[in-house]
Amino acid sequence: MRPLSLIGLLSPAFVFANSEGVKQSATDLFSIGGVPISNSILTTWIIAALIIIGVRLAVGTPKLIPGKGQAVVEGMAQGLRDALEPIVGKKMIGKTFPLLCGFFVFILLMNWSGLLPGVGTIKFSHEGHWLDAIRPANSDLNTTLALSVLSFVAWTYFVLRYAGFSVLIFDLFGNKANKKEVGLLMWVLLIPIFFAVGGIEVVSISFRLLSLSFRLFGNVFGGENLIHALSDKNTLGAFATYVVPALAGMLEVLVGVIQAFVFTLLSAVYIGLICNHEGGHDDEHAH
Repeated sequence: MRPLSLIGLLSPAFVFANSEGVKQSATDLFSIGGVPISNSILTTWIIAALIIIGVRLAVGTPKLIPGKGQAVVEGMAQGLRDALEPIVGKKMIGKTFPLLCGFFVFILLMNWSGLLPGVGTIKFSHEGHWLDAIRPANSDLNTTLALSVLSFVAWTYFVLRYAGFSVLIFDLFGNKANKKEVGLLMWVLLIPIFFAVGGIEVVSISFRLLSLSFRLFGNVFGGENLIHALSDKNTLGAFATYVVPALAGMLEVLVGVIQAFVFTLLSAVYIGLICNHEGGHDDEHAH
């Protein structure tokens, strides 16, 4: 691996971006036990390590009277919890919050990883081409697809564990009409309609894997390539080459927050649609 320069290592990625942009597929750097490790996986490991180290340094040993670092972390977590609780419900927020909070923090930092020093600027030579040694993790469709699979598996677990298979089947295919209000004949006629709607809902649920992954991938990958395109000196000139990408980088900070929250919010909505039944058996025991 040959770094371009010390400045390229220490400067924000948009300073040394180029019009070639981010390649659609990740580049394999090495392998462990025959398993190839790509530049996006390497970024994922680095960010995950930074999250663990950062939280440990900020919080340390949790205390009853929190210090400044612990207060900041708890305040941010509480704010996110307050935003998600009405969606998943009081009985489910304690069970789902570790996962949802992990989604938000992990995806947020992955979205911002393209703006970090060294990401997209540390390169190595391979067959006459300069390739990124570290690339934004969520600009790789494999990463966003893995997050979507994890969200789908978690949804399946929470629904089956806390709502039950019968509730899931009724929510998808059951006749929700009130027999006393619509009459017996109309209630019977509505059965095939609700069953057909359930089939459409099953297709919609299966497509969540694609919608969650492609939405996140498209925004991050597009944003990275936009910054690279705006860094073309032939298009913008020397001065604008640094100013315009920097402004685009600030926009990407906002987009990173929005996309992280959208992914987390949708994961919460999917769980809450079936598990958040106010006045249920668990809620009665909670009072």
